[in-house]
Amino acid sequence: MDMERGGSAGEHEAEHGGEKEEEGRWHGVFNDCVLAYKTLGIVFGGLVTSPLYVYPSMNLNSPTKDDYLAIYSIMFWTLTLIGVIKYVCIALSADDHGEGGTFALYSLLCRHADVGILPSREGDVMRSFFEQSLIARRLLLFVAISGVCMLIGDGILTPAISVLSAMDGLRGPLPSVNKSIVEALSAVILVLLFMLQKHGTSRVSFLFSPIMAAWTFTTPLIGVYSIVHYEPTVFRALSPHYIVLFFRANGKAGWQLLSGAVLCITGAEAMFADLGHFNKRSIQMAFLFAIYPSLVLTYAGQTAYLINNPGNHGDGFYKFVPRAVYWPMFVVATLAAVVASQSLISATFSVIKQSVVHTSPNKEGEVYSPEVNYILMVLCVAIILTFGDGQDIGNAFGVVVIMVMVITTILLTLVMLIVWRTPLPLVVLFFAIFSSLEAAYVSAVFTKIPEGGGSPSPSPKMQYEMRNKITAADLAALLSSEPHIQRVPGVCFFYSNIQDGLTPVLGHYIKNTRSLHQVTIFTTLRYSLAAKVPQSERVAIRPLGPPGTYSCIIQFGYADPGLEGGELVARVVDKLLRDLPKAAAPPVEAAMQAGVVHVRGKTRFYVGKGTSLYDRIMLGFYEFLHSNCRSALPARGVPLQQRMEVGMLYEA
Repeated sequence: MDMERGGSAGEHEAEHGGEKEEEGRWHGVFNDCVLAYKTLGIVFGGLVTSPLYVYPSMNLNSPTKDDYLAIYSIMFWTLTLIGVIKYVCIALSADDHGEGGTFALYSLLCRHADVGILPSREGDVMRSFFEQSLIARRLLLFVAISGVCMLIGDGILTPAISVLSAMDGLRGPLPSVNKSIVEALSAVILVLLFMLQKHGTSRVSFLFSPIMAAWTFTTPLIGVYSIVHYEPTVFRALSPHYIVLFFRANGKAGWQLLSGAVLCITGAEAMFADLGHFNKRSIQMAFLFAIYPSLVLTYAGQTAYLINNPGNHGDGFYKFVPRAVYWPMFVVATLAAVVASQSLISATFSVIKQSVVHTSPNKEGEVYSPEVNYILMVLCVAIILTFGDGQDIGNAFGVVVIMVMVITTILLTLVMLIVWRTPLPLVVLFFAIFSSLEAAYVSAVFTKIPEGGGSPSPSPKMQYEMRNKITAADLAALLSSEPHIQRVPGVCFFYSNIQDGLTPVLGHYIKNTRSLHQVTIFTTLRYSLAAKVPQSERVAIRPLGPPGTYSCIIQFGYADPGLEGGELVARVVDKLLRDLPKAAAPPVEAAMQAGVVHVRGKTRFYVGKGTSLYDRIMLGFYEFLHSNCRSALPARGVPLQQRMEVGMLYEA
């Protein structure tokens, strides 16, 4: 009887556990669906609103029915190969502790190339090559930084072209509305959008996601209506042979049209860069079940309309909207263009590591940068008021869109070889397909990159500091040679950018104040290439030669929240007390009771009469940038009364 009872109880517990597991699974699916809904308002705005400006950006000359079918085929296969295969199926799996984007790929490569824990297989050859070649490592860093720059450029151009293209819909039914009015209204909308950024992406996404959902599901309905009404056989264009016939018939002119067609994949990089805001599954669900079908049907509807109205490609979106729903669609299009701007603004914030404000207590990836926000706002408005024409902006836009995708392809190929240990034939297949496709687009947009340019010169301040840095032995000699130097009570955090020495500002400080704090901690804040630094590795501290002097390096991952004010002090002092012998602890504790001060060097260059004109110009530009740099101390939450800046003039 007891055995039967025990068996029944066990079966009941197993059944109850199974129910809990099933309930947890459904709860996870529900959460993913909610996140997928939110991605509509943050991640996919730029991609799903591309029908507003793709056809108008193409310089078509008397296009035929076969030309339009070929263009639709190009857009369909671009969306399928780059959107579905490359980003949804491959790139989203290449996250670095939940963070996405080109710099996350670079971080992933650096960590795996530096740590020899992988089994010996084909990828070791590539890893060894990067470990042994300084040029290869620098080139890889250049590629990663270029990808970040292109994404930031995308964040500037997407709001400008999206809002301007949407507002251009006023000019059709209202001839009295001229180009200047459209530009002014677009600028006002963008300014209001940037003012909303400080409230965070969670609040913004719940405000914008219903708008984006309305756009995502209404445009394909109009597309289906257009297909049925104008060209029911438009889907025969899915056959790639139309592309071959198009290039045979049009030659160079057909090749140049790729620079406009590439805009159909605008914003695809944002779903990778915004990975830190959401998660992989929610982004995949939203793209495969909402965004991709919507774009395929919308472009098919536009193409069907243009086959019967070949001269209307200059306004390829609003002309294909039925008159009965024109004004409702204009409102939805304008609001959706605002959402499109939001997706790239969020992606831009995601790649900025300094002066960020975390706008969500639950999601570390949700950040807002006040300085970057206002810079983006000014640049977006300036582009609208300067270029004015959507086609001109589209020319620059195509360059940015395809270059960031080329960079992602290169880094993904290296991740497959070094990190994932993918079999070589599959890596070659991936690289061959996507490099060929993107090379065709690059060759088409290459002529739109202006000639010229230059490279920035190294920081004069850093060069001077490295030449004149103070070693621990120099500090000991300085203190012993100056008998009147006072060791005043208290703890001093002396900040420096030099990791293997001490800043020359220290010598200037000691010689002029004739003092040094009883406990002085020379602190360097270092940002790691990893997304997150383990807590055990966050603070490294070691004693220097003179009593009471220590060198401290505080490391942050680019996705780590910073240590602020009292937390920074407490963490460093706690680490110091744990590492010190017990006999050395009382002086540190006594110094803490006396107070804490944070000292930062503030340097300027003295430009004398013998300085050349070129050096005057470069140093003047450097001084302008340096004077507008935000101090790290306020960002660390250091109280105003504990801050001190020591000025020093360097002779140029």
